[in-house]
Amino acid sequence: MIGLAEFQISTLLSAASSRQAYSRRVEQTAAASGLRAPMNPRVSQLFDELDTQRRQLRQDAGVTCLITDSRRVVPGALFFAIGGLRTDGNLFVEEAVDRGAVAIVTEEDLGTHFPIDYIQVADARAALALISRRFYDAPDADLGLSGITGTNGKTTVSMLTQHLLGGQETIGLLGTIRYDLGRRTLPSFRTTPESVDVYALLAQMLANGCKEAVMEVSSHGIDQKRTYGLEVDVAAFLNLTQDHIDYHKTMEAYYAVKRRLFTGEMGKRPRAAVINVDCPYGRRLLGELKPGMELFTFGIETAADVRAENVALHANRTEFDLIWPKGRSHVVSPLLGRYNVSNLLAALAIAGAKGRAIEDILPKVAGFPGVPGRMERIDEGQSFNLLVDYAHTDDALAHACGMLREITPGRLLVVFGCGGDRDRSKRAPMLDAVLKGADDVFITADNPRTESLEQIFADMRAAAGSEKARLVKDRKHAISLALDAAKPGDCVLIAGKGHEAYQEFDGTVIPFDDRNVARDLIRLKELS
Repeated sequence: MIGLAEFQISTLLSAASSRQAYSRRVEQTAAASGLRAPMNPRVSQLFDELDTQRRQLRQDAGVTCLITDSRRVVPGALFFAIGGLRTDGNLFVEEAVDRGAVAIVTEEDLGTHFPIDYIQVADARAALALISRRFYDAPDADLGLSGITGTNGKTTVSMLTQHLLGGQETIGLLGTIRYDLGRRTLPSFRTTPESVDVYALLAQMLANGCKEAVMEVSSHGIDQKRTYGLEVDVAAFLNLTQDHIDYHKTMEAYYAVKRRLFTGEMGKRPRAAVINVDCPYGRRLLGELKPGMELFTFGIETAADVRAENVALHANRTEFDLIWPKGRSHVVSPLLGRYNVSNLLAALAIAGAKGRAIEDILPKVAGFPGVPGRMERIDEGQSFNLLVDYAHTDDALAHACGMLREITPGRLLVVFGCGGDRDRSKRAPMLDAVLKGADDVFITADNPRTESLEQIFADMRAAAGSEKARLVKDRKHAISLALDAAKPGDCVLIAGKGHEAYQEFDGTVIPFDDRNVARDLIRLKELS
């Protein structure tokens, strides 16, 4: 297993270098596992069932790997020239040729005099996904894949589902925190990897003895066809709240992208769907699905196939009555908060959709170790409660504050910020949610990236009552001030980054882990 130390070292690299290092690890692991297609299939073999606009195949050479970054092209590579948000792969076709690519896949007509083979397609991203699936021999078809989407909760639900279905040795996982591949684990680079990496990783799971797999499916992943053609057995919809509007522009467009996971617009329709009927978008989705798909619903105090009643929140656990079609049971969960009740219901419903008897897997709930950076308790003997959480939307922050209010006898103090180069319209609502839920608020840096903190803070200050919040540019200083202000019985929530072990400043990545910083500060203050 690759540990946190290796991941922290990797975060010292620039974002571009980290991406290259990650991609190399995926390729090297695949190669070591013997996961290249047998006998290096010829280009024509890979494309014989794909509609193309033009094929110029003079050599029709064998393909050793599929590559989207011209800097990683090696002899035998099939290079996909894909347009991106920052650059266009077609600008680097010449480099790919010089490095030994056997053919180019592009949406452009490269002409009859182009020096090597090329295939012109209508959609390079869709072609990459379909060819990747074929190159790695469709591992998704044998893994009974569970795909989980939603604005909040994907990581918790995916890891809970993995735990309930059998654990990381037999259940593969692709998610925000890590990629579990059976006999080994890689730190995650992105929630939903590029399609070629998705299929390479799934193939490794299969080769390592995994029987099933669970995958977080982001809206970006769906829209950019990273999951195109993927055979999903069970698709789960958790919720939809404002996020990524800088990318999707409207909530309606955001919903429409999520909806594709369930409708077959990605190429295949799931066998079963698990849907949160507490969410209005979930109820809408339920009404829009065509007959022929198995449907499983979940909700709190709502008529659903899997539901919770009599929820009781405590400082160290959550209790509720679980009701499902074949039974009823009292559940004690180590996860805190009402929204984690919803997350647990989702995981149980997914397990039920996979054919597991809920009464048989319920004993596993108490043994769930939790999710790094998701309401993770930091206990260094201090007299107040201290939690680190990934909440980074107004809805997630409102739920986090509301839950902690219910279990905190004293004051609630919150440290958080808003990421740079992201949706500016959600910044004021995020601060507004925290101002309504907390007694003391510390605004600080959270991955400013290339944007100035002054601009981020100005956007946040548009929230009503923002003058009540303290503005502290240095995140460590903000955490220190919150810890100094906390008294016995209070609760400090450090929100926004969760498991992340870095901060991004103007193209530079530096080590920073809220959990370690908080622990170090508490120990230091005890010595002073």
